[in-house]
Amino acid sequence: MSSVDDYIMPPAAPEPERSKKGEDRKPAAAGNGGLPPMPSEPPPVGTHRFSWSEMGEGVRVMLGGEPRRRDKSDWTERMREVQAWKTTPEQRQYRRELLHKHETTKATFRWRKWRWPSIILINLLFVVSFHLDVQLVEGALTASRFVGFHMADLNSSLQVALAYKEILINLLIGMVTVAFLWWLVGGRSFCAWACPYHLLSEWAEMLHLKLAEKGLVSDHPLDRRLRTVLYVVFAALALGTGYTVFETISPVGIVSRALVYGGGMALVWVAVLLLVEVFYIRRFWCRYACPIGLTYGFVGVTSPVKIEWNASLCLHEGNCRNACLVPHVLEFTIKNRAYDSVMQAGPDCTRCGMCLEACMPGALTFKVKGIGDML
Repeated sequence: MSSVDDYIMPPAAPEPERSKKGEDRKPAAAGNGGLPPMPSEPPPVGTHRFSWSEMGEGVRVMLGGEPRRRDKSDWTERMREVQAWKTTPEQRQYRRELLHKHETTKATFRWRKWRWPSIILINLLFVVSFHLDVQLVEGALTASRFVGFHMADLNSSLQVALAYKEILINLLIGMVTVAFLWWLVGGRSFCAWACPYHLLSEWAEMLHLKLAEKGLVSDHPLDRRLRTVLYVVFAALALGTGYTVFETISPVGIVSRALVYGGGMALVWVAVLLLVEVFYIRRFWCRYACPIGLTYGFVGVTSPVKIEWNASLCLHEGNCRNACLVPHVLEFTIKNRAYDSVMQAGPDCTRCGMCLEACMPGALTFKVKGIGDML
């Protein structure tokens, strides 16, 4: 538990009362069920308010900028009402109990149970179609045809267009189709729900965290602006050399093609990246180097699918940020960082759902514009 929320759990706070005499609390069931009843209704938090400044801030943070720290003078009126309500004595007591329950609740990994099969199934379609010659999905993730209809990865298409100084009609059709599909489901959701290297990197991260718990390794974060610099560098190389340099070293393309057509020496490079992520820099490629994530991030700026935060339910203990693959998109969950009672994660969010699994009170939820609470 983080110390950032002293107003919820002061250092001298007593241990929460047991539900029965002499009986310790048992670990709670996964999910949001079984929460202690809230002693009073929160003030209306309202709905998310779109603003160009919030969109611009999301893009700035995605490009490597540090999230802006809002002053209390920037708070909306409804945020002031929520914060005043959360500091009442009955709410402090309630949140102490909820924090205790939060710490003894086992993770469900319910979204991971959907994401991992999604990545495997999408990539398996390419493998099965090629080896059984059913011509359902031809090619690999970088460029393919689905029942004869052209599909093209956006970043790969940009590299090709810059290298050859022209955009062929089939490439344009593939780009527009893929851009629309991934915009519809969240832009960088490509990373969490389809990218084969992302799955390998996630397993590497799990191993890194286990080793870190034992004190065998430690993370060495880099400046997130490195990804933006590399994005420009790879684009300049394609334009200047006439060759798609990035595609040669992209572990996403290497793994995708290896699954379909068989491995080669390029897999050694993928292995080196994974070793770096296990022993030295947590999620090195995805966080600090991959221009594909940045490309789909731009696509997802106006996506209807968002992770939404409700200030009245948040405990600010930080579990969501610890679980998040890109924790800077949840900076507003830190106490006094948000200026409004309802906020949404920026375009760098991969919509992986891991923050939802970590947030027992349900302060974070998936929202779809036009559908809202029907999910």
